[in-house]
Amino acid sequence: MKGETYVFIGTAIFFALISPVYWLWSKDPTGTTALVVTFLLCALIGYYLLHTGRKLGDRPEDRKDGEIEDAAGEFGFFSPQSVWPLAVGASVALAATAVIIGPWLLIISVALVGMTVAGFVFEYYRGVYDG
Repeated sequence: MKGETYVFIGTAIFFALISPVYWLWSKDPTGTTALVVTFLLCALIGYYLLHTGRKLGDRPEDRKDGEIEDAAGEFGFFSPQSVWPLAVGASVALAATAVIIGPWLLIISVALVGMTVAGFVFEYYRGVYDG
């Protein structure tokens, strides 16, 4: 994760240097706040990648002698024909629209978001789970 870490930490350093310069030249609180938040988010992701990279060690793509086969293996299970991502997206879009329309629709859409997320999470759950 060395490459990703360097990109995010470098970007965070850039925004840390640019934010005070922008404030001194423009005196714009909104833009300065956006730049500071961007710095904080890049620093957060950079720190996470740095910490995770040290914890997990070098990946095959980080090593000079790494081969393509070294990274082979199962990446996870992805549902090929699931309708739940579409349902979750539609219910979240309805909830975002409900903020404008009124609280009565927001209550209904939040319930729909809960039901569709539960359906998405428990899509392949069948029977009694013994742990």
